[in-house]
Amino acid sequence: MIQDKKGRILLLTNETKNNVLIYDRSGKLLSYWGTEYPGAHGLTLFNENGEEVLFICDNNLHQVIKTTIDGKVLLKLDYPKETGEYTKPEEYIPTETAIAANGDIYVADGYGKDFVIQYNHKGEYIRHFGGRGAEEKFLKNAHGICIDTRDKGKEPVLIVTSREQNAFKRYTMEGEFIDTISLPGAWVCRPVIKGEYLYAAVLQSQNNLWKQSGFVTILDKNNKCVSNLAGSEPVYKDGRPEEMFQTNKIFQYPHDVCIDDEENMYVAQWNSGKEYPYKLEPVS
Repeated sequence: MIQDKKGRILLLTNETKNNVLIYDRSGKLLSYWGTEYPGAHGLTLFNENGEEVLFICDNNLHQVIKTTIDGKVLLKLDYPKETGEYTKPEEYIPTETAIAANGDIYVADGYGKDFVIQYNHKGEYIRHFGGRGAEEKFLKNAHGICIDTRDKGKEPVLIVTSREQNAFKRYTMEGEFIDTISLPGAWVCRPVIKGEYLYAAVLQSQNNLWKQSGFVTILDKNNKCVSNLAGSEPVYKDGRPEEMFQTNKIFQYPHDVCIDDEENMYVAQWNSGKEYPYKLEPVS
C-alpha cells in the first residue's frame, strides 16, 4: 500500500479483476485498474520530475513494470540475464523495488535468488549484490527494500529484508555491506520509513510453517525496536533484542504497512480471508 500526492491510498492485489484499488482515507473506493498482473506483489511510488509513477513487481511474470499512476505501462524490466546469475525467467521472482533520487532502480529478488539488482533510470543494468551464502553480507528471502535518508549528515543507505534470518541488512548505495539489524522472531516484510521511524509488517513462523498471526514492528532512527503492535514489548539485553512474538490475535498474515501524511497506519494482510486492510489512528 502507498499514498499518492492527492492523499489517496493505493492497494496492490494479485486479483486480475482489479490489480490496483484506489481509496480515500475513509476507505471509500474511488477507482481501480489492472487486469494483467497475476503475481502482483511489490508496489513502489516515485516522484519523477513532478509526475508520480509506480513500480510493480510481478512474481508470475518475472518482471518489474513501471506505470503511470493510472496504469499506463512505461517500462518493463525482464529477468536480469546481464548478471550472469540467471539462465531463465523462472529463476527470478522480484518482490519489491526502491528508487533512488537520481532514478536508479533497485530490485529485490526476494523469492528467487535473493540478489538486489541495480539499474539506471532507463532500465540499464549497473550491478548486483546480495544473493545467498553463509557470510553475513548475504541474504535469505530478500522480501523488501527501501532507501534510508534519515541521517541527514550522511549518505543514504539501502535497507534490505532478510526475512528467514529475522533481520534487515544495510548496504551502501553501491552494494557494499554495512551491518545487520537483528530482530529475533520477526519474519519482517517490507521496510517502510516515515519521518524518523521504520515500520514493517511481521509474519510469524513455527517450524518453518506460517502461522495465522503476526504484528507490526516500529524501529527508531537508530534502528532500535521501540514498539510491536499486537506483539511483545521490545526487550534488549546487552544491546541485543530478545525474541519477539505476537501477543494479541489482531492481524492475520500482516504483509505491508503504509503511513499516510496524517500519521495514520494502514495494514494490508496476505491470505487475509477477505479481511479488508486495517486503518489505525494515532492516539497522541
